[in-house]
Amino acid sequence: MKTHAQAVVIGGGVIGCSILYHLTKLGWTDVVLLERDELTSGSTWHAAANIHGLHDNNNITRIQNYTMDLYNALEAETGQSCGVFQPGSLYLAQTEAREHQLRLQAAKAKYYGLNFYEVDRTEAERLHPLVNYDGIRCIMYEPSGGNVDPSGVTNAYASGARQNGAEIYRFTPVTATDQQSDGTWVVKTPKGDIVTPVVVNAAGLWGREVAALAGIELPLQPTEHQYFVTETIPEIAAMDRRLPSVADRDGEYYLRQEGQGLLVGAYEKDMRFWAEDGTPQGFGHELFADDLERIEDNMMRAIDRVPVVGTAGIKRVINGPMIWSPDANALFGPVPELKGYFCCNGIIPGFSQSGGLGSLTAEWIVTGEPHLDMFPWDMARFGAWADKKFTKAKVGDQYANRFSIHFPNEERAAGRPARVRPIYEMQKAMGAVFGLNYGWEHPLWFADTPGTKDTNGFTRQNWFEPVGAECRMLRDKAGIIDISNFAKYSVKGQGASDWLNAIFANNMPKAVGRSCLTPLIGVRGGIAGDFTVTKLGDEDFLIIGSGMAERYHLRFFNTLERPDTVSFESLTEAMCGFNVAGPESRAMLERLTNTSLATEDFPFMRSQKITLAGVDLIALRVSFTGDLGWELHCQSDDQQRLYDALIETGRAFGAGPVGSRALMSLRVEKGYGSWSREYSPEYWPQEVGLDGLIKMDKDFLNKAAYAALKDNSPREKLSIIEVLEVEEADATGGEPVFLPDGTPVGRVSSGTYGYTVGKSLALGFLKGVQAGAEVDVMILGRPHRGVVLAEPPFDPDGKKLRA
Repeated sequence: MKTHAQAVVIGGGVIGCSILYHLTKLGWTDVVLLERDELTSGSTWHAAANIHGLHDNNNITRIQNYTMDLYNALEAETGQSCGVFQPGSLYLAQTEAREHQLRLQAAKAKYYGLNFYEVDRTEAERLHPLVNYDGIRCIMYEPSGGNVDPSGVTNAYASGARQNGAEIYRFTPVTATDQQSDGTWVVKTPKGDIVTPVVVNAAGLWGREVAALAGIELPLQPTEHQYFVTETIPEIAAMDRRLPSVADRDGEYYLRQEGQGLLVGAYEKDMRFWAEDGTPQGFGHELFADDLERIEDNMMRAIDRVPVVGTAGIKRVINGPMIWSPDANALFGPVPELKGYFCCNGIIPGFSQSGGLGSLTAEWIVTGEPHLDMFPWDMARFGAWADKKFTKAKVGDQYANRFSIHFPNEERAAGRPARVRPIYEMQKAMGAVFGLNYGWEHPLWFADTPGTKDTNGFTRQNWFEPVGAECRMLRDKAGIIDISNFAKYSVKGQGASDWLNAIFANNMPKAVGRSCLTPLIGVRGGIAGDFTVTKLGDEDFLIIGSGMAERYHLRFFNTLERPDTVSFESLTEAMCGFNVAGPESRAMLERLTNTSLATEDFPFMRSQKITLAGVDLIALRVSFTGDLGWELHCQSDDQQRLYDALIETGRAFGAGPVGSRALMSLRVEKGYGSWSREYSPEYWPQEVGLDGLIKMDKDFLNKAAYAALKDNSPREKLSIIEVLEVEEADATGGEPVFLPDGTPVGRVSSGTYGYTVGKSLALGFLKGVQAGAEVDVMILGRPHRGVVLAEPPFDPDGKKLRA
């Protein structure tokens, strides 16, 4: 066995073999895969192995279509059959909401040039004559949908990797992964040790156990999952073609042809967890006892839709394990706290995503960053707060609602609260409806009646009018926004300024009390983050960034060696914050402090340490609302006292609490971008208007990558669109944008109603479209005429912000 390798992949399922194959395609041929048993052991061998291209997330759609296209090429390259069947897939909508979802996916397919379109009942009956289409509102067809052979695909990846020089060791369990002082890893097995700079955990059902060898706890939990295959069905046996699969997600089952019968699977409400305390080391190709009674309701819905299911005998039942993350998305990417340790775990639709995940993981390892923004799947989206209790509750909810629509702005209650601030109960009593941000509960909006819950849908919901009232209150008077979930860091000590200048692209403030906005540049020259940096004292800085990206950004902070004289500390738990904004914010705050807040004493983008309502805090004159305002950052122990004072004093000015949904509307009215929506490693600084903050007369992280593209014309530009033809819904993000003649020109990144400007608005990326042009925004999957604005509709000159 080899003793050294460029990378060691642990796990011989479809994902591990795909990663190994893609590493070799990028030129890393001195790579090894270790499998504790036989290839496909675990959850790969018994998978239903359906493949489909469309996903609610645009980048996931891209990688799923890459995967589907890869399989036939992989067969040709390796000579190993992948068992590809692509008779197509029919998607059925029984409800209005499902119709909205499918029409939006069809619009995205048109934008990306994918084959997914509506068919009428006559055509659907020709494609699949065994389906009863009564009660179906909308039918979409994906000609490339189908299924593959799990063993064939896995072995095709393995064959391709071997042909390119990789080595695979079966029956070689990993017993330890020890990191050395130089950052390399020693991967130990009963057959010998391998030294490598890169370890990849693709261990599937054993992902938790392999992670634990490196001191990592991954939020993963296995469940049981059942499907069955029928005996031969005469109507199918008599056909000269293969039937398309049926995606009747309102019925909560899936169905496709298998041999001359049908395969029917379900995600039942009465689900079962498995291996809560760890996956047994000896488990391999075993299955659980059949328990079809659990999926009886789902089976009956399948029979109603495809009656021959009810007349056919059952040939075999598969009840096997799957392993889930808390949101059913992959845990993907490098562990921020460790050098050279990558994860690719918790993949549910593995055969729709194996190629894309393998390609992006390999790309991340070899080049330092994937070319697509994969934050929704980045393992850094979870922290230590995602413990076993949280994970189990979330996985149970995800399994039982596998086919439920995940609506825009939807917040599910399972596993919550995970982390709360001191004023959580007070906010709840005030009618706060909470969302989740990196484990923290934070107010989305405030209802008149405590205990009110969100309704969900693609159209405007029960929070539409209350959020509007919050926006108007802030713009007319003042509002108090809880911004405690912003990430906050302290960097101090001799050399702090130099270290920060070497990380961030803008010059760090030189004078105490000054603040700056700065981009963080990614490996490929895109926007990895945007931060506010404030100089509090000599070599003493406060950094504020995206709360949900705190662990993600650690990768960048850890890239540059920090001098022993410089300390770096997260203050996100230790500090809380409020943004008080609006035309009356100055007068309101001046009642609580002896510090002058007049512009000449406290200009825009300045900070001071002040005492307000008896609380010592850091005040920054900045506001994400685009209005006059201050951010107030205090110790968590002082949050209750400060909030009490702000709420009480605010009443005299007609001010009150404002949630994050209102903040979304206010910042879009101002045209402000937000990280993970408008700011992403995929986008160049000149495409989002941040290039003016980059100082090329100094060195900073990934400067060379930015220098290589800084003079390029923008591929597309961040723009603001007023949607003119709106009655029941607004854009939310992800909607394609077309010219009136049907030419695709862009997509929405953030959408909302601008309550205080009276316009339905969308921020988005447009190619070759100038201000004043008319476009069609595909809200609810249908064209809604809009016009590209030359400037944001609220305070385009920034006069209110600087008043």
